[in-house]
Amino acid sequence: MNRSSKTAAVAGTVVAGVLAFPGPPAAALGGELWGTATIAPGREGILDIAGSAAAAPGATVTLTAPRGTRVTATPLDAPGYLGRVAADGRSGTYTVTGAAAQSWQGRTFPFVLAVPADAVPGTRLRDCVLRITDADGVRQAAGRCAVTVGLAGPTLTRPLSGVPLDVRPQIAGTAHPGARVTVRDKDDREACATTAAADGTWTCTPRPALPAGANRLQAVATLNGVSAVSEQIDISVADTGARQ
Repeated sequence: MNRSSKTAAVAGTVVAGVLAFPGPPAAALGGELWGTATIAPGREGILDIAGSAAAAPGATVTLTAPRGTRVTATPLDAPGYLGRVAADGRSGTYTVTGAAAQSWQGRTFPFVLAVPADAVPGTRLRDCVLRITDADGVRQAAGRCAVTVGLAGPTLTRPLSGVPLDVRPQIAGTAHPGARVTVRDKDDREACATTAAADGTWTCTPRPALPAGANRLQAVATLNGVSAVSEQIDISVADTGARQ
């Protein structure tokens, strides 16, 4: 698989949650290029760049990757555009090869970025640069892009779904070290909260007690202004009469 043809694989991973919190759709601001994304450490995510003015054949839009990241694919699958990734991953390009120039305006250009595993959640990555050049390499437009390091989603490893529980079951899971983890029930009430340890594990016990009956739990992790959520688990709490 070459670097510019990872469309199916990347699209699948994005749907599965590679982007902890996807950025809003890109939008051209005053005719310039613009894009935004939030990508968790050690993950890949798509940075969508909005098109600018109409362009002639041979025009090229170039993304210079933010410091520490790499462009790994240019997955736009549309006739009239040729995507390329630099050998060192520092940049990616789309070049108009034909009649597609007429539909350049309003087009979004997806670039797949890989964020290093040691990136700090909440950090705004620097040196993300956009530009459009004509067939002779003369700059026609420039733009900005914002890539923020997000959080990988926390997990809930206990309790097990479908196992009858007492009113104060131990709740446990994993999250980014140092993240504040809050567990909420089906009514969005806080069940318990704690901070993930250096090894990424966390545990907490509901207080007050969980109400008897069917319920649902979900963990929310927050660190440095960015958040991520776990999958929900269904639980059943026995009525033991203990309420404190």
